[in-house]
Amino acid sequence: QVQLVESGGGLVQPGGSLRLSCAATGSNFRIYAMGWYRQAPGKQRDMVARIINGGTTNYADSVKGRFTISRDNAKNTVYLQMNSLKPEDTAVYYCNVINSGMLYWGKGTLVTVSS
Repeated sequence: QVQLVESGGGLVQPGGSLRLSCAATGSNFRIYAMGWYRQAPGKQRDMVARIINGGTTNYADSVKGRFTISRDNAKNTVYLQMNSLKPEDTAVYYCNVINSGMLYWGKGTLVTVSS
């Protein structure tokens, strides 16, 4: 069993930055991929970024050039550095991990971009 704990959300002004963290706890880690999704009010949950074993990364078009995903394998932690934030980035951000073929989700952290 894997538990995910996100942190780093909050209120930021447009143009500002935030760094989200997601730590995976548990045992018998065989992580294939870790990623970030987000869900704005009234909208579906969409992928923001993911990182696969070997370092391959994928980003949503809307965040390319502004967000960077990284991973600390020793800590089983994934990060999302978010720069040049826009009001449309406002959402609950969820971390997920594919471990031993199973998908796990965190409970989410709220990011609000507003002046």
